[in-house]
Amino acid sequence: MDSINCPCGSGITFQQCCQPYHLKTKTAPTAEALMRSRYSAFVVADADYLYETTHRSKRKNHSKSDYLSSAKNTRWLKLEIVFSTFDVVEFKAYYLNKKNQTEVLHEKSNFRLEDGKWYYVDGDFYS
Repeated sequence: MDSINCPCGSGITFQQCCQPYHLKTKTAPTAEALMRSRYSAFVVADADYLYETTHRSKRKNHSKSDYLSSAKNTRWLKLEIVFSTFDVVEFKAYYLNKKNQTEVLHEKSNFRLEDGKWYYVDGDFYS
């Protein structure tokens, strides 16, 4: 996976894009960078990263095993950023459902910056 384009859609390699965040050699500098790295974590089934980047006030609702199950049971296709501000990112994540039909997860996510690190807090979903 290192030499292929990053799943987040940045156009650069996973190794140069989201992987350093997953390996904790870098910290996501913006809410959008964290959102992109979380999408990539779903694609590569990195449940630890997903759990650790969820705000501690919300972790009781999201276990590592829940993240792993969700990641492994979903075939993610692409990420589209609709807009982003300092602490809000609206995105569309395309995936295949069990019937191999493309569906879209459309969410406006809220993030919080604490002690120099970004965390996912929650989101509003659109149908």
